[in-house]
Amino acid sequence: MKHFGWWPGGGGRGVRPLDFWGVGIPLVALLLAVPVLVVVASVLQPTGEVWRHLAATVLPEYVGNTLLLMLGVGIGTLLIGVSCAWLCTLCRFPGRKVFQWALLLPMAMPAYIIAYTYTGMLDFSGPVQTALRAWFDWGYGDYWFPQVRSLGGAVVMLSLVLYPYVYLLARAAFLGQSVCVLEVSRTLGCGPWRSFFSVALPLARPAIMAGLTLALMETLADFGTVQYFGVNTFTTGIFRTWFGLGDINAATQLAALMMFFVLVLIILERWSRQRSRYHHTGQSHQDLPGYPLRGGRALAAFAVCLLPLFFGFLLPAAQLGAWAVATWEHSFDASFLVLTRNSLLLAAAAALLTLALALLLAYGKRLRPTRVIRTAVQVAGMGYAVPGLVIAIGVIIPFAWLDNTVDSWMRENFNISTGLLLSGTVAALLFAYVARFMAVALHTVDAGLGKIKPSMDDAARILGLRPFAVLRQIHLPVMRGSLLTALLLVFVDVLKELPATLVLRPFNFNTLAVRAFELASDEFLAESSLAALAIVAAGILPVILLSLTIARSRKQEG
Repeated sequence: MKHFGWWPGGGGRGVRPLDFWGVGIPLVALLLAVPVLVVVASVLQPTGEVWRHLAATVLPEYVGNTLLLMLGVGIGTLLIGVSCAWLCTLCRFPGRKVFQWALLLPMAMPAYIIAYTYTGMLDFSGPVQTALRAWFDWGYGDYWFPQVRSLGGAVVMLSLVLYPYVYLLARAAFLGQSVCVLEVSRTLGCGPWRSFFSVALPLARPAIMAGLTLALMETLADFGTVQYFGVNTFTTGIFRTWFGLGDINAATQLAALMMFFVLVLIILERWSRQRSRYHHTGQSHQDLPGYPLRGGRALAAFAVCLLPLFFGFLLPAAQLGAWAVATWEHSFDASFLVLTRNSLLLAAAAALLTLALALLLAYGKRLRPTRVIRTAVQVAGMGYAVPGLVIAIGVIIPFAWLDNTVDSWMRENFNISTGLLLSGTVAALLFAYVARFMAVALHTVDAGLGKIKPSMDDAARILGLRPFAVLRQIHLPVMRGSLLTALLLVFVDVLKELPATLVLRPFNFNTLAVRAFELASDEFLAESSLAALAIVAAGILPVILLSLTIARSRKQEG
């Protein structure tokens, strides 16, 4: 076979020489996997007194609360996400068109921000209880009110902002189902409910499980909500062990145990997909059969879709807006502009770097679809399944070791102290972001490359173009939309990221997320609203992009 210059120095038959793609991609993947590998390797270290103290006292509480939190959020996200997806896809009622995209809006509301907002509204001194005492002339202890700062409160807060993961994938699955299968179920006498449970739900189960897995991973990764509500979970335990007890080894071993939960979730999700053997055929481009709802049923469907949107986005956004208007005169100052600049520059740098590496990995896999490179690309994207706090631990340990090693060598040989070169710098923070959110950009870029026919690569190869020239002249213009989407998704994820930023940020360097957390922790809830509102506003744009994407997935009559 003729060689077209894709492997420099090689040609004809025999073993292809190592080149940039064959060596560079596995090295990049290995570098991005370092934080996870460091945490996994901690299980080989001998346990110390702090670990034995944790195991004997608080570890059972961490495990129990984490499991209860995941169970509650799993039930909540399933009930809200699947029911709303079914109603908006296969039922006809007033407001359905608006709900189809609006139900994704809570995804723009970080869990820790909605937790602060509802605490300010529902606490003893908040407007709700204050109004109740004024209306009924109650005093302290005269009435019962649910405690928002509790495990149940954390379940509700997380369910309200994480159900869009289930809704998004469930609705995409319902949109892609065969018209023939659903029509046959109707001709056999199945009503809407029976058709849903017997046909539509089993067909959509793999997608629903994938959405549920994402929601539960975000639940495991949450730090701000459980920390503020005083719920002891793995994330709060890791933070306290590291900074409170001063034992990073015990904190790393807690992180490794937490990763076991992540691994179980991944295995269960893949097992569910393998166990699913449902197939459907038909003309999916035709309009799905709709179930017209009238009267009380239409009102009930409207209420089912309105409630999660109202409590998950509209009400907290309105409260944040009211607080921001009341406090903007002393909140919108030079320090806020510095926070905004730091956040935007950090998010932009992380997004650009992540996108560049994702493009390199995805394009390299397209050029060299070998088992080694495919595995390397999968390894590079596994950081998204790992909580940000765990990534932070996995970054700080090797970076601190490297700093100490360089400093010792420079002292011995040149009597010069280099200090901290990487630890506590923006470079460490950027590396953590790239390792954490690589999968977001990688999947989007890979999907964009998949839409480009291989024949275009073959034609370019015949014309003598080298790989980077093909990428620059052919693929990048075609993939402009996918690249912009990947850039925007990573940008907003970095803007919202709290635990990794809280741990790895340089001294005297704050972001909007950290500032909102600090003010809320000090009970300055109204003062934290401007920073929180800025984060929410930035998160709306990718939600709109997701809504447009799912709307285009199938031509559907309104």
